[in-house]
Amino acid sequence: MMRILATASLLALVWGPARSADVLPIFDAHLHYSHDAWQSVPVSEAVAILRNAGLKRAMVSSSDDEGTQRLYAAAPDLIVPELRPYRTRGEIGTWMRDESVVGYVEERLKKYRYVAIGEFHIYGADADLPVMRRLVQLAKQYGLFLHAHSDADAVDRLFAQDPTARILWAHAGFAPPETVRAMLRKHANLWCDLAFRSDHAAGGKLDAAWRAAFLEFPDRFMVGTDTFTPERWHYIGEHANFSRTWLADLPKGVAERIAWRTGDAVFGRMMEGR
Repeated sequence: MMRILATASLLALVWGPARSADVLPIFDAHLHYSHDAWQSVPVSEAVAILRNAGLKRAMVSSSDDEGTQRLYAAAPDLIVPELRPYRTRGEIGTWMRDESVVGYVEERLKKYRYVAIGEFHIYGADADLPVMRRLVQLAKQYGLFLHAHSDADAVDRLFAQDPTARILWAHAGFAPPETVRAMLRKHANLWCDLAFRSDHAAGGKLDAAWRAAFLEFPDRFMVGTDTFTPERWHYIGEHANFSRTWLADLPKGVAERIAWRTGDAVFGRMMEGR
């Protein structure tokens, strides 16, 4: 990860804020604006960071949901809201056994507009627990994606519950490219974000196995930063520039789809009601 930040820092110094019309837009599919970021990165500063990074849109969840709603109210043209089932970040390991989560999610879904439930952490057989099963049902009821930080086993279990589900696999499961390709072949309604990964593009040049995955499935990948701690908000611009560097090593059409067109086509249209 330090290699990413070092490379991105150099790019940021050279390019500055990504405002030029010829800079590749980015749809960032994995951001959080949780309670521990609200004071250190106020709403106005957070929105400015996203715009200066050249983001076309940013998909944001938060613990609790108030952070997402604050950003969306300030920049509805930019923010794509998703609903995280956590009230605090400390619920990452317990939420799937906490029945009160269901009531919280149901209440928020009735009150606000979202494109997804997540990002949530679920592994293996825990995907079959009652709380997770209810979230799968709610996603189907409201026509939402599930944004799952999961292993392949959990993803398979979620699709077994609802074969028509649409899942965004956070971090592409931290799985090797061969596994990712096998999962994408297996599940037509599976997409992957590449948040907090660097193995696909060491030194800004694409790994051969990942290149094959991107060329086989150009419409199933999205980039993401993952601001899981407040300080990572200050790396959003650098990460966008890092992404632009390795995307330039792909055919232009493929690069544009991974950079922003897929995210915009899937989630942007959901926000626009198309």
